[in-house]
Amino acid sequence: MKTTLLIPALLITVFSFANSHNTNSNKNTKIEKPIAEKTKIQVALLLDTSSSMDGLIDQAKSRLWNIVNTLTTLKYDGKSPDIEIALYEYGNDGLSKQSNYIRQIAPLSTDLDLISEKLFSLSTNGGNEYCGAVIQDATKQLKWAKDNNNMKLIYIAGNEDFNQGNINYKEAISNALKNDIYVNTIYCGDKTQGINELWKNGADYGKGKYFNIDSNETVRYIATPYDDEITKCNEKINKTYISYGSKGSAKKMNQETQDKNAQKVSASNYAERAVSKSKAVYKNESWDLVDKVKDDKTAISKIKKEELPKELQNKSEAEIKTIVAQKTKERENIQKEIGELGKKRQQYIDMEAKKTKKQDDIGNAINTSIIGFAKVKGYTVEK
Repeated sequence: MKTTLLIPALLITVFSFANSHNTNSNKNTKIEKPIAEKTKIQVALLLDTSSSMDGLIDQAKSRLWNIVNTLTTLKYDGKSPDIEIALYEYGNDGLSKQSNYIRQIAPLSTDLDLISEKLFSLSTNGGNEYCGAVIQDATKQLKWAKDNNNMKLIYIAGNEDFNQGNINYKEAISNALKNDIYVNTIYCGDKTQGINELWKNGADYGKGKYFNIDSNETVRYIATPYDDEITKCNEKINKTYISYGSKGSAKKMNQETQDKNAQKVSASNYAERAVSKSKAVYKNESWDLVDKVKDDKTAISKIKKEELPKELQNKSEAEIKTIVAQKTKERENIQKEIGELGKKRQQYIDMEAKKTKKQDDIGNAINTSIIGFAKVKGYTVEK
């Protein structure tokens, strides 16, 4: 009888010891929390490049930096999200039939100069416009973020029937929604015709917005008294970039090329780009030493001499650090100046815009819906 009583008592003692040991062990063991992914706003632009869409492409070129500047007004928990943009073209007979006449021009990327470069390289030809297929490709091929606080948007712009091709657009959109990606449609033509050709149905199915635009209308800009000052600041800010690495020199040249592309569109568009370059979203750590050091304080010690521009190859590490620090401060001052001018510029534009009818172009369509989605997703808008 005594032996029987001892067994449960012994088990309780052993269990209590094990539990106490585990508790102490847990106290001493540091549990590493997974690093939270920075909030992202991801926008995929799917552009019809069939023969009737020259005006659409011109509008996209004209509005890229305006769209970027709208995105930079958004904050989540008081912080600026990373902005990634992707580009697809579809409906171009110059593309292969096997690919459904679709091409990924650029993946989701923070490299805004790359997006500009690819956008300005587009030409129209043909074609067969398979909306379901290009939505499916964008959904499956792009690296979409996982967390619910990210904002993920597809904008498909074009004309003709929305249900062309052998990929059912409803199934493609359903797959997008499963990944919390909202699909918006922009019909290039009459509103009622776009509805009849199922573009509104596509937006409704994708929990997005339906727009119609006159793609042949040239984007109207409002010139401001601040544009010239912003242009001068942009010329100064370019001198603060220090290229490095195998692609550094080419990337720096591309930065200047995209300045020229923006300027060819209009002086106002050039000012829009300069304002974008003053924001944290315009970052080039892959080729610019100033941005790289912000990202990695030890970067200078890791870069080989031959990867630096010639004027820095004979400098000591300490000297290079001093130069980078000077360029960093100089850039921050110029960015601040552009930021202040940019706010005044936007206030002027907002006042003047009230005097005229709002233009229905691809930029205004995208900007309007972005602000609407942002509020639903819990983002704040700070101008």
